[in-house]
Amino acid sequence: MPSIKSRHPARSALALTYGRSDGFSLLEMVVAIAILALSLGVMYQAASGATRNVRSDERYAYGVEMARTLLADHSVVPNAGIDAAGKTSGDFEWSVLTSPVELPDSGQGAPSLHNIQVSVAWPDGSKFSRIVLASVVEGRSP
Repeated sequence: MPSIKSRHPARSALALTYGRSDGFSLLEMVVAIAILALSLGVMYQAASGATRNVRSDERYAYGVEMARTLLADHSVVPNAGIDAAGKTSGDFEWSVLTSPVELPDSGQGAPSLHNIQVSVAWPDGSKFSRIVLASVVEGRSP
């Protein structure tokens, strides 16, 4: 067996056993970069999905608050009723619709009641989201 002269006998033994080991081969680097790219792609998709969900939840919360505000603004309606609609600058479409509640004859001074329906709709990506609140409110003569 030929003798190997080296300052580092352990390194020489490794070099004989595994070949030369001065660094990574090109194939090892390509595999490592491919694994890194796949990992980064998965993390990017997860982050963008979370951002999309936050944006959607934010618009939903705004729509609910708008509907609650419209319902509070119309807690007392004229006896003639209300049929109103509009659109905000953020593409939220709203409508308020009332109809009288049929009650048995309860006397002259009894207040009238109205069913009220408040609807708010908005674009949410490729679909349209909508929230509808319904209640009963008092009707008054103007």
